Amino acid sequence: MAAMAFHPLAASRVHLLPAAAASAGPAAAAAGLAPSSSSSAAAHHRRRFSAVVATAAASASATTEFDFKAYMGERAAAVNRALDAAIPAGEPPAALHDAMRYALLAGGKRVRPALCLAACGVAGGREAWAMPPAAAVEMVHTMSLVHDDLPCMDDDDLRRGKPTCHVVYGEPIAVLAGDALLSLAFRHMASVDSYPPDVDPEKHPARVVRAIGELARCIGSEGLVAGQVVDLEMTGSTGIVPLERLEYIHLHKTAALLEASVVIGAIIGGGSDEQIERLRKYARSIGLLFQVVDDILDVTKSSEELGKTAGKDLASDKTTYPKLLGLDKSREFAEKLLCDATEQLAEFDKEKAAPLLHLANYIAHRQN
Repeated sequence: MAAMAFHPLAASRVHLLPAAAASAGPAAAAAGLAPSSSSSAAAHHRRRFSAVVATAAASASATTEFDFKAYMGERAAAVNRALDAAIPAGEPPAALHDAMRYALLAGGKRVRPALCLAACGVAGGREAWAMPPAAAVEMVHTMSLVHDDLPCMDDDDLRRGKPTCHVVYGEPIAVLAGDALLSLAFRHMASVDSYPPDVDPEKHPARVVRAIGELARCIGSEGLVAGQVVDLEMTGSTGIVPLERLEYIHLHKTAALLEASVVIGAIIGGGSDEQIERLRKYARSIGLLFQVVDDILDVTKSSEELGKTAGKDLASDKTTYPKLLGLDKSREFAEKLLCDATEQLAEFDKEKAAPLLHLANYIAHRQN
């Protein structure tokens, strides 16, 4: 297979395409991605995946019967308190702050903040150190949803089971609420007062600066925004969208912010460069996994189950993994991504890595 040029964000990416191309069938062939191996390779992959999952399951069992549901509930509650405290209630301009609070506090699983907190812990830091970046990541994520739902973008009127921000407050206020959330995210991360007093006074400032740079890169023209632009360009395309282009969109539009969440947590936690890069690879795998699963759910679940409009990608003629690969091959690809993510955690302390392991499994098997 010829070498392919990827955007700088994907330069050190986990190489996922050969396995997908091998199972992609006619759609991938039409996109110029030839099958790469025989059925023996597929059997090898299944054995490898089963072994990794078995090891992961054993590790999870060994970590004092980790209670993932309780873990996520506690982290979500803590993040919600931090978000609630970060945005004024009732202060002028009231319409703007109300819209920001409506979008930010409308629910959600808080997966990205949980990843940030867990990565800080696995890198050796205290979770409290990473709460300000975790809250900031959720502000950025909410901004992206508010803007993504606008009529000029994806034009959706349902988010997290509620009317979208622009439906309730109008398009101009929704745009400005998203802008304000983005600004607040960086202010919150940069503020000395956001952090607990026990951070290392010598090392912490440099870690915060590095973390801010990581977040800015992952959401700008090298990350989330780049993915959104290419996604808009490809929507309604009459030609066959190559698998590598679809992967580019989702590595940037979806995976980049998940990557930032993990890497920022590891930086704040004092992780070594080697640890941070392992966690970056883990994050890119689960980031792409998140989107593959999202594409599958979009065609297999109802709007009520999802809390957002189901079948929207199909209706707007967007290219998705099921559209290119079919449901079965998309599910196989998701399994490989889960396997790749799990492998990156093998060198970390099993008990500290348990949250990240369970988060990867949750992303792979979520139902909404």
